[in-house]
Amino acid sequence: MLVAVTDHAAQRFRQRVRGTLDEKTEIASRVARAHAAGRVQAGERGVVLVRDIKRRDLVFVCRPDGRELIVVTLWEEGDDVAVPRRFTDALRRDDHQVGDVPRNTGSSDPP
Repeated sequence: MLVAVTDHAAQRFRQRVRGTLDEKTEIASRVARAHAAGRVQAGERGVVLVRDIKRRDLVFVCRPDGRELIVVTLWEEGDDVAVPRRFTDALRRDDHQVGDVPRNTGSSDPP
């Protein structure tokens, strides 16, 4: 199984698991090993959830693409997480508000 890793997934790995010189290689190796061990389940909207072997609370969210898995993000489950849910929920609310901000139409008049 080929495994590709997005920049977003690598960034989340650095934040939640550990900093390393080559996050993408480490993620790809972990996902490939977990996939081979059968630690896979179907997720919503066609994603594949792969649970890490070393850290059972770590879930890699992958999109299948032919014979390849593309790791798009990851999260932690449980109460003992590196980045508590209240922080990620706060970011999610902020991201939602960005879409509601009026865009600059080129006019110098304030909205």
